[in-house]
Amino acid sequence: MTPARPTASATPAAPSVRDLVRLRAERPEAIAEAAARRKRRPLLRTADTAVTADTALTAVTAVTAETASDRARPPHPGRLMIIAADHPARGALAVGDRALAMANRSELLQRLCLTLSRPGVDGVLASADVLDDLLLLGALEDKVVMGSMNRGGLAGAAFELDDRFTGHRPEDLVRHGFDAGKLLLRIDHDDPGSLDTLHAAARTIDAMAAHRLPVFVEPFLCRRVDGRLRNDLGAAAVTTSIAIASGLAGTSAYTWLKVPVTEDPDDMAQVMETSTLPAVLLGGEVGDDLDGAYGKWREALRLPTVRGLVVGRSLLYPVDGDVAGAVDTAVSLL
Repeated sequence: MTPARPTASATPAAPSVRDLVRLRAERPEAIAEAAARRKRRPLLRTADTAVTADTALTAVTAVTAETASDRARPPHPGRLMIIAADHPARGALAVGDRALAMANRSELLQRLCLTLSRPGVDGVLASADVLDDLLLLGALEDKVVMGSMNRGGLAGAAFELDDRFTGHRPEDLVRHGFDAGKLLLRIDHDDPGSLDTLHAAARTIDAMAAHRLPVFVEPFLCRRVDGRLRNDLGAAAVTTSIAIASGLAGTSAYTWLKVPVTEDPDDMAQVMETSTLPAVLLGGEVGDDLDGAYGKWREALRLPTVRGLVVGRSLLYPVDGDVAGAVDTAVSLL
């Protein structure tokens, strides 16, 4: 299998998944080499920063229907469209009624490479193993790369809320030249493990700020129902979780929020008034109603602090199987 890849400035270290496995076995240092030569980009592309030196050339040449500055202009300036694929590292492999849908790594990589090749997709959020694969496949050129930091709260485990930072550390993101990190912050007032996660999250935000790296905090208030953890998406709970996350650490200068759409989408306007931190919407479980999710995202994206989408399984594994179509529709909402 040879996944579709975005156009890259350099030949990928591994042209296919089979080559990727061979390279991992024989030349593990190839991952660091691929990271070192990766073409990077700003977290946000704006109409001003996207116009490159080509603009000077167009100033002294005839103006055509599409100038160099037009070609350089981002499709959604100041917005982010990120594909999330950090679920497997927490043991969350299910998509709908397919319990192990995300367990097939070759298929996941193929879907990720396809989504990253679509116009308007800015980057990917994933754990180290997935990002290493994508580096070797050459799929991360000129993309925003977010490392997933705490994956220790395994899905369904008794210790799920003692969510240790078992993924990327701030220094790992710096070493690889990645662009941001993401941490999950679930708080259950009845579970002491939440306090450990809260403390670790605050210190991690401090460390990320010291490196001037953005960190996306995904907060929830949650509770156990029949032994299973449930996120509370009511307006009061989401408001409270945003307030707690916004106040973590010694500075919020590099903190972003990653928030769900509330149970009643009409509550989002008031909920998002809780903080001035920039925010992105997470996809979450949408089931078969992807069209309904598009509608909720569209309305929430109009709010002043909402700057984009971070969506995973619903776009990577859409019910109708049309990955490119699902991604393109999500991009159009921006």
